[in-house]
Amino acid sequence: MAHVKLHIPGPVEVSPKTFEALCRPMIGHRGQGFKDLYAKLQPQLQTLLSTKQLVYLSTSSAWGVMEGAIRNLVAKKVLNCMCGAFSDKWLDVSKRCGKDAEGLQVPWGSPIRAEQIDAKLATGQFDALTLIHNETSTGTMSPLAEIAALKAKYPDVMFIVDAVSSMTAVPLNFDALGIDVLLAGTQKAFALPPGLSVFVASPAALAKAATIADRGYYFDFVEFEKNAKDSMTPSTPSVSHIYALASKVDDFFAEGLEARYARHHQTNQMLRDWGTKHGFTLFPEAEFGSKTLCCFNNGAKPGGRVVDAAKLQKLMKDQGILIDGGYGKIKGTTFRISNMGDETPATMQVLIVALDKAMAQL
Repeated sequence: MAHVKLHIPGPVEVSPKTFEALCRPMIGHRGQGFKDLYAKLQPQLQTLLSTKQLVYLSTSSAWGVMEGAIRNLVAKKVLNCMCGAFSDKWLDVSKRCGKDAEGLQVPWGSPIRAEQIDAKLATGQFDALTLIHNETSTGTMSPLAEIAALKAKYPDVMFIVDAVSSMTAVPLNFDALGIDVLLAGTQKAFALPPGLSVFVASPAALAKAATIADRGYYFDFVEFEKNAKDSMTPSTPSVSHIYALASKVDDFFAEGLEARYARHHQTNQMLRDWGTKHGFTLFPEAEFGSKTLCCFNNGAKPGGRVVDAAKLQKLMKDQGILIDGGYGKIKGTTFRISNMGDETPATMQVLIVALDKAMAQL
């Protein structure tokens, strides 16, 4: 079968070097070999996230940790910040976990702003909030630092942040932000296959979790902390994914984190410039557009060019490249193209040539 290169918002393209690491010989997850592997990764992950806290590895999608955070940290009521399909879903997940929950809904394509959260938290009803930093369904990146600054005003509220499609592509300084949970799946900007999540929790979050009687086991933050101290995981991990993560993190530091962030900024700008050249506008407010993908407006809101998104997607697939034709209620009236992971200016130029060719056929 011919390979179709992924430029969708995730999973993204995985390098041969990473696949090779996935195929390393298996080791026992309770043996010294695994402990050595995790112990090597730990300081690298702490540097990546600018934290002194232990960084945990979960064999699950990010939604496992997202649900786990709700079960571990909500005793009273959770505020779910909603600005797209995935952040909207967190309200449903909270309720399915039996938690009292309320949504803070803004129009799709708009970011969550600190003053909106402040008004809700000022009621005193909430002991936790959830935020998706980079909402992939709309290509919107909410101002995390601005929102995290509220933690000083509401120290007893647990700030839970999904950075699934921003972690490793933009700086995320966990300790300086002062938030309580930061999590990501590794199938997006990490450029690994799906199936592994990375997260970190504050001392306050661990203390809060210890007071929750029904937090479960598989995603029990207290168990993750206890095991991570010994360079282990609570349950059997996907050792192959962790080999691949170790290989990929080595790549991050070989490139340099600042260079990695600059590369994502450059490749994202290349996509934005392509859209402008063809008369497209971004679906989100440009100031709050994602740095890891572009969600182009295609009739979802006034302004800009409109094309047959499904036909564009097919014309690209015929050239061996998969882009996304929009998600949820804005499918077709937007389309999405990613630049996250291992993409470089050179690979993005190949993509842009193919996009130009497809546009000429519409």
